[in-house]
Amino acid sequence: MLRLLRLLLLLLLLPPPGSPEPPGLATLSPGAPPQAPDLLYADGLRAYSAGAWAPAVALLREALRSLDELGRTRRDCGARCAAEAALPDAPGPDPPPGAAPGAWERLLLRAALRRAECLSQCAARRLGPGGAARLRVGGAVRDAFRRREPYNYLQRAYYQLKKLDLAAAAAHTFFVANPTHLQMREDMAKYRRMSGVRPQSFRDLETPPHWAAYDSGLELLGRQEAALALPRLEEALQESLAQLESCRAGCEGPEELQREEEEEEEGPGSQGGLYEAIAGHWIRVLQCRQRCVEETATRPGRSFPVPDFLPSQLRRLQEAHAQVGNLSQAVENVLSFLLFYPEDEAAKEALNQYQTQLGEPRPGLGPREDIQRFVLQSLGEKRQLYYAMEHLGTSFKDPDPWTPAAFIPESLREKLREDQEQRPWDHEPPQPKPLTDWKDVLLLEGVTLTQDARQLNGSERAVLDGLLTPAECGVLLQLAKDAAEAGARSGYRGRRSPHTAHEHFEGLTVLKAAQLARAGAVSTQGAKLLLEASERVRTLTQAYFSPERPLHLSFTHLVCRTAIKGEQEQRMDLSHPVHADNCVLDPDTGECWREPPAYTYRDYSGLLYLNDDFQGGDLFFTEPNALTVRAQVRPRCGRLVAFSSGGENPHGVWAVTRGRRCALALWHTWAPEHREQEWTEAKELLQEPGEKEEEEVEEEGDDEEEDMPSRDPAPEPPGRRPPRGQDKTGKLPRVREEL
Repeated sequence: MLRLLRLLLLLLLLPPPGSPEPPGLATLSPGAPPQAPDLLYADGLRAYSAGAWAPAVALLREALRSLDELGRTRRDCGARCAAEAALPDAPGPDPPPGAAPGAWERLLLRAALRRAECLSQCAARRLGPGGAARLRVGGAVRDAFRRREPYNYLQRAYYQLKKLDLAAAAAHTFFVANPTHLQMREDMAKYRRMSGVRPQSFRDLETPPHWAAYDSGLELLGRQEAALALPRLEEALQESLAQLESCRAGCEGPEELQREEEEEEEGPGSQGGLYEAIAGHWIRVLQCRQRCVEETATRPGRSFPVPDFLPSQLRRLQEAHAQVGNLSQAVENVLSFLLFYPEDEAAKEALNQYQTQLGEPRPGLGPREDIQRFVLQSLGEKRQLYYAMEHLGTSFKDPDPWTPAAFIPESLREKLREDQEQRPWDHEPPQPKPLTDWKDVLLLEGVTLTQDARQLNGSERAVLDGLLTPAECGVLLQLAKDAAEAGARSGYRGRRSPHTAHEHFEGLTVLKAAQLARAGAVSTQGAKLLLEASERVRTLTQAYFSPERPLHLSFTHLVCRTAIKGEQEQRMDLSHPVHADNCVLDPDTGECWREPPAYTYRDYSGLLYLNDDFQGGDLFFTEPNALTVRAQVRPRCGRLVAFSSGGENPHGVWAVTRGRRCALALWHTWAPEHREQEWTEAKELLQEPGEKEEEEVEEEGDDEEEDMPSRDPAPEPPGRRPPRGQDKTGKLPRVREEL
């Protein structure tokens, strides 16, 4: 009965048909106390499954609002009660004369009771009877909200309600936190092709405020607009500290206690006894608080945090203030940075320079108070955690590289040093080995080195000409054309490119080419030449870049991009945006994160061009900011551009504005387990014409490296599609290694 009343109430809260939808997910019931988010979420999924799209939207939005209000209440009540019911200071080593035994213990427990009373009453006023205990969220639901699962369902429900802008926004919000979700990637591609969806609809409805300000500030700094960047950088720092406090407040909530029960960790809290239980719970609260540093510094959808997130913001603030002449603020920020790294030579040199320019000493000039509070608070928690590690046998992984060595017990320093060295985001990229002289590795007659890394203004990149004759380029171009006419487009089935709405994109893999040759749809000569050309590229790439370590083909893709007539006027986009091939490029920071959804096992890349009778379509290399072009290469028949696949070689493709550009895209790996199995299958298929034609394999497109959108013009509801694990006969199909 209660759920029926809740459903009827939320239906009344929906806007009338045809009314404009507010931007984002606005509050449905202003001022109303939040309800249990897990019950709302469950009811929303039931409505979704029944096809009741409007009630599903209302329930899911109310679940998001209630969870947000629950977190805000916990943060506000925690701050208020910390001021009203302060805990007593710990006594010194020498108690005052006449102090009764256990006096401080009684004061502490009495203060804890008062703090608990304050928190309970505050939560009851904000959340209604029962307070936070009534709205406790289970671990599974909590994880679902952290993964932004409600937006997965909202996008489908909004689509059914013909609210395409909000559907695209919900889809984008989910995809930001789940970049490897293939179904949502397909849905996003479909939304981009819909005429009723505006580009500005693809916005993140859950973007943490500190990331929005941080990215905006870095963008302005990159344009040398320090005066405009300063307010955004300051906002980013303040919002980062606020996010840290919000996260820390959650560490004291019932969810953290429930997590302890679920994990059933062995420790002092499991040994029975009042003080062991108190110590165990307090240690877990401290561990959770320290993890907040990494959570705040990790972008949605990323696996690793931005290193030294707060110190790096202080350094940028210091430099920006110095650029605009605010030397006092520059001193304040560099002193704050020195709280983290007191021996940093660059910071000390900058401080001396600013103080010299200021002239007379200014006694009131010191580090920022908010940073001082954070550092003192963090160091106090670390001291307790390291004590527990040494004396109680607990575990603690320090998230900060700036922790002073004096805080770490001598008996733990060596082990912690080893653990810190294993953190993947601290690893320096391997330094390239000196290249062997080109004359010593020339393996194919007629192949010439046109440009080396120095001429291309980079590292581990080269342009080689003469890998294909004009006749061979013609054979491969005819192969691509015949395959397209046979309906064998393994990439995007001749649809618009997922990277731009102004081009068509077609792709052909080696196995698909072999299967079509066996069926008589394309020439066997073309399919065999495709294999031979890919092996030529692999041989030369290995000889030039990796003569002492064998390279294996990991993916081979014949790709054609065709400009759409009548859609090239005043075109501003790229044929393929700037990216790196084995890491996720972050232009704002210049970092390249070697983690999914990037194909992290790729080590070298190659592009073998087949023609030049088109406009645009040049390959270009940039700085890590994805803006500054360092080198540009014009395609031509038989030209190979080979380069290492990491963040040292960001690259993109200028727009193809007329004609059709075709190239063979190849990726190589040192890892034998990622060798392209389809290449071997294609070779065997072409060598044994009597063999029964193998089943066609559902291929994915790439980079030349995206996943194939589904054929249905409308997104499928999440979870509604049959699993791809089996074909019609019940057999497991072969799946590309990229998936």
